[in-house]
Amino acid sequence: MIYTGRIIVGVNIPDDFKKGTVMKTIIGQLSDIVSKGFADAGYDSSYGKVGFSNRPDLCEFQCNGAMALAKEYHKAPIAIAQEVCDKLSDDPAFSEISAVNPGFLNIKVSDDFLARYLNEMEQSDKYGLECTAPRKIIVDYGGPNVAKPLHVGHLRAAIIGESVKRICRYFGNEVIGDVHLGDWGLQMGLIITELRYRKPYLEYFNDEYTGSYSAQPPFTLSELEEIYPCASAKSKEDEAYKEEALEATRQLQEGKRGYRALWRHIMEVSVPDLKRNYRDLNVDFDWWKGESSVDDLIGDMVDDMKDGGYAYESEGALVVDVAKETDTKEIPPCMILKSDGAALYTTTDLATLLDRKRTFDPDQVIYVVDKRQEMHFIQVFRCAKKCGIVNSDTQLDFLGFGTMNGKDGKPFKTREGGVMRLETLIADIRETMLHKIMENHETDEEEARKTAEVVALAAIKYGDLSNQATKDYVFDTDKFTSFEGNTGPYILYTIVRIKSILNKYNEAAGGKTSDDEGLPRALRSPSNEYEKALMLDLAKFSQVLHSAYEEIAPHRICAYIYEICNDFNRFYHETRILAEEDEDRKNGWIALLLLTRKILEICIDLLGFTAPEKM
Repeated sequence: MIYTGRIIVGVNIPDDFKKGTVMKTIIGQLSDIVSKGFADAGYDSSYGKVGFSNRPDLCEFQCNGAMALAKEYHKAPIAIAQEVCDKLSDDPAFSEISAVNPGFLNIKVSDDFLARYLNEMEQSDKYGLECTAPRKIIVDYGGPNVAKPLHVGHLRAAIIGESVKRICRYFGNEVIGDVHLGDWGLQMGLIITELRYRKPYLEYFNDEYTGSYSAQPPFTLSELEEIYPCASAKSKEDEAYKEEALEATRQLQEGKRGYRALWRHIMEVSVPDLKRNYRDLNVDFDWWKGESSVDDLIGDMVDDMKDGGYAYESEGALVVDVAKETDTKEIPPCMILKSDGAALYTTTDLATLLDRKRTFDPDQVIYVVDKRQEMHFIQVFRCAKKCGIVNSDTQLDFLGFGTMNGKDGKPFKTREGGVMRLETLIADIRETMLHKIMENHETDEEEARKTAEVVALAAIKYGDLSNQATKDYVFDTDKFTSFEGNTGPYILYTIVRIKSILNKYNEAAGGKTSDDEGLPRALRSPSNEYEKALMLDLAKFSQVLHSAYEEIAPHRICAYIYEICNDFNRFYHETRILAEEDEDRKNGWIALLLLTRKILEICIDLLGFTAPEKM
């Protein structure tokens, strides 16, 4: 099997197969073959669906169709399975197919079929991934309050949401990432009130002042970050102070000139720092709007709710009923305005959906938010549909995530018991990784520090994303920064190992170490069980990505690449790749490594991190 340029010699690939052709998944191809077997045996072909086996010690693929047919045809399922098996026993796609009790078809694919599939996959656009019709999707995954530093409580929304956004984009959708800033609530009134106590002489508090306000904020970022917690603590102990803050919030929202100027200063100081922190996480938003941006939509929206007969007064508040007869638990009315006429988070979330409809008209909106807000979003989604704020066919999804805990099982804290700033956590993980890299390798410290930044980000993101989003998990620094086990550093170390082998092969061949074009592309039939296990992993690419996309579940990608890395490392330790004297066999292995590296790199990019060149 020889690869020359872009022409593959010695591999049975259809003549009409070209780069960009949509190919069926391996499950799809096997299902077609088995479905024909059902039809040839006189049964409904739709029962020939094949799936990956959950018992790899017994078989690679499995079909359970005979079990479902037994009642319809009044036959024992094992008898049906055996008839189908007899029709398929000579098919070249299978190295082994058997009917086993109570009626399963156990399948192992032939080596040639698997090699042929992977060669088609290598030639196909997006490695055989069949994308659905493009949709317009908004992912709401930030939600930080301005004037407050990002802390570890903001980590999950950012990491999970960024990955969800990337996965949706990979499927060809137009995706808008929205940070949805908290910039219009009580925290603003608290800051303004505290600032008035500290600096009452400022022109912002003089109602008679008509001149221009200073272009320079009357506070620094560090001062602003101290003002808010101080004001918040006071409001919890002093009811009169809290009432002043509530009144300041109301006046801000109603357009008081000095307060609006202060609000702009707060935004000017806070937002660049938020962007810097998100940039350190390799998280990027397309829309930097907040609650304030939809304030002018609320009045008309509320009037439309009233005019449409949806909203009514209840105990002085304005509400919309959203309960359904099919509900198994109580769903309270959705409150639109409080008894004093003030808007709530519900109000701004509904107005934000209205703004998104007018600006983007999305097909789907995905909220990546703390799972404890589930009831809030049930109410918002139902109210939005009932009142026509979104189209009836707009898909609204709530991905509620669990808490990030310390080893004590409680929400992650600093050693002193406070909430850890996000930049502190990132810095600590970077230092841990730097120490490990310097300890294990003789390397330049500056280069090691750059590598540590890349590996630390992988440690943090993979540590989070490898857990199902809805579940709580323990953030264990020692575990997440380990180069062994199910960790980000282990994944990156495997990719770097593959890169090193490919570079050595290329150098020996006189090629450029950074140029993949000189590397073989044609995969051979597997020569041992370890090679076949790795090839079967790669063949799952489309199914895994579809599952992650449809279920909004990045953890499925983590489980997939961990499986690939484990099987690659077993293959690596059992195979003398570069020392192999049979050039055809060696070239086939190099092609397998190249495809493995590419699949892993795509997957980690979807998770939001990259691999260094060396570790």
